[in-house]
Amino acid sequence: MDIVIKVLSTLVAIEFLFIMYLETLATSSDRTSKTFNFTKKELSSDKIKLLMKNQGIYNGLIGLVILYAAFISDNGQELLIINMIYIVLVALYGAYSSSNISIFFKQGTLALITLLILVFS
Repeated sequence: MDIVIKVLSTLVAIEFLFIMYLETLATSSDRTSKTFNFTKKELSSDKIKLLMKNQGIYNGLIGLVILYAAFISDNGQELLIINMIYIVLVALYGAYSSSNISIFFKQGTLALITLLILVFS
């Protein structure tokens, strides 16, 4: 697999592992509040904490699957394409459902670039 694809994929994985950190370990931090546009009071709610931690596990697993695909799997390129499509679609949905286009650019741009390089290389 091309070094550029491995580097970009690793950056996408790090992004999702960072999101997992925010959602599971730093749930009510200033950074999480700013990133997800919630007040610290909202983030201190037990129900919101539970939802954030659950979502964080999903994001962490996405990051781990990307690393597995990039460095271990015999079908890495195929797995990366599937994951990058998934990330782009989720970012589009997030931007649409929240009426906040910046979500797409924050979460989907690097995955979209990686996807385009994967498809056209």
